[in-house]
Amino acid sequence: MPYPLDAAAVRSWCGLALEALGRERERIDAINVYPVADGDTGTNLYLTLESAARAVEAAFDGHASAGTAPGLADAIGAMAHGALIGARGNSGTILAQLLRGMTDVLAAGGGTDGTDTATGDRSAEALRRALRRAAASTYEAVAHPVEGTVLTVATAAADAAERAAGEAGDAAAVARAAHEGARTALQETPGQLAVLGRAGVVDAGGCGLVALLGALADALSGEVTATPVAVRADAPLPEAAGCDVAAHTAADACGEPGGPAFEVIYLLEASDEAVARLRTRLDGLGDSLVVVGGDGLWHVHVHVDDAGAAVEAGIEAGRPYRIRITHFGGAGRTKEPALAARAVVAVVPGAGLAGLCTGAGATAVTVRPGEPPASGELVQAIRQAHAREVMLLPNDPELRHTAAAAAEQARTEGVRVAVIPTRAAVQGIAALAVHEPDRSFDEDAVAMTSAAGATRYAELALAERQSWTMAGVCQAGDVLGLIDGDVAVIGSDLTVTAMTVLDRMLSAGGEMVTLVLGAGAPAALAERLERHVRERHLAVDTVVYDGGQRTAPLLIGVE
Repeated sequence: MPYPLDAAAVRSWCGLALEALGRERERIDAINVYPVADGDTGTNLYLTLESAARAVEAAFDGHASAGTAPGLADAIGAMAHGALIGARGNSGTILAQLLRGMTDVLAAGGGTDGTDTATGDRSAEALRRALRRAAASTYEAVAHPVEGTVLTVATAAADAAERAAGEAGDAAAVARAAHEGARTALQETPGQLAVLGRAGVVDAGGCGLVALLGALADALSGEVTATPVAVRADAPLPEAAGCDVAAHTAADACGEPGGPAFEVIYLLEASDEAVARLRTRLDGLGDSLVVVGGDGLWHVHVHVDDAGAAVEAGIEAGRPYRIRITHFGGAGRTKEPALAARAVVAVVPGAGLAGLCTGAGATAVTVRPGEPPASGELVQAIRQAHAREVMLLPNDPELRHTAAAAAEQARTEGVRVAVIPTRAAVQGIAALAVHEPDRSFDEDAVAMTSAAGATRYAELALAERQSWTMAGVCQAGDVLGLIDGDVAVIGSDLTVTAMTVLDRMLSAGGEMVTLVLGAGAPAALAERLERHVRERHLAVDTVVYDGGQRTAPLLIGVE
């Protein structure tokens, strides 16, 4: 019996879609040849939908605590917002836009009092319009749309839904028609996009969309089909194509050489006007540009050679956070990123530190204050490092369990991982400075751990309210100097308090001072502190980095 298109259906859709993408993830990863043959499309789609499903569950929990039930607008809005926040890669970003397009239609048709439900003919018509809007919105989000991709599959699904809506009396029939239309279009993608034809596979992103639409049809019909998605081209390819379809996986079959070296992803708080300028700027820097979102919150994805310039463009447009920079491997894109012997993955609190780590060859995971990364996000960063061995720098004592869980998961996938016990970003900088991939894994881990352990760390922060500390009572607005995690100094002036902290740290000796300036640091702060160290502590060198972190105006390391 068909089910109504309501909040419960959206919740069921999320669960079934997660199951479907969980089954198909590895197969979809294996056929990922466009736009980059980096074997992560299935994983990115799964992680994006996992974030969407968590948001839907949170919406249900929130209404339950208030004694109400979520409506269709609440559930589909939460799903779209969760996907936007957690979007991974090119495919996940497009998926977020597809869901936002559906939300534009479905949320507009009902209230938020828990009673809005699309039924009967209205249900079929609402879903038809939602799928049409979803397909159109993806073309708007992608800077240079390419046929033979998920965009084509989404349009075919909308076309099939259009035809079915006039005949069907419920959304289940429309969803099933959209699923079948997408399956048919997917099998035609190798003939539309040359790189797919040479590899003998269908589009990976389109494959994920077919699984998603199948889950929607199952949720509305109550009939779970779990039909595997065909990933190979139906017709044999000519030998001249240069690929043995039966013997090769997509990852080693005729990928496209050349192209930008980095994938840059971040969330951005900015106005529509600023984002319009950002699109133009990023389009000139690289390719695979996708910008999705609205209402002040955007998800930006681009492939570039200059990762720093892409982040700087975001800073000029608004406030970027959750910045992820991934190196594809080698000088520019290759058909299959070769596994490096060893790589470093570092969690950092600011865009400047992310650029510093990336410049040193590490994969950076940039976090927003109060939003620590989940273990799945760290696992994905480890995968994207494309290395047999990985040194993981959590740079936060609160992330030790998360990092350990991510390392354990990566080990089950054949990656050797060492979690370096860095408790602060400055310890991560010290560890990264001594990293040498040419020495043995164990020796490198010991050297990086020793360098981190030999670095005392401090940060300057502003007290938000009156409270008791180890240094006495502080008032709201006081400057707090924390040494190794404990409040050691309370002051009223940032520069003076920083000098006091430096004096205390250097009283026990030191050879190198590292200063990492936050987003709100005064312009003259670094110069005054450098001069203070030079005059008061002879033979101590000072290095300054623009970290851009919003968690603290100043981070200090003493080696």
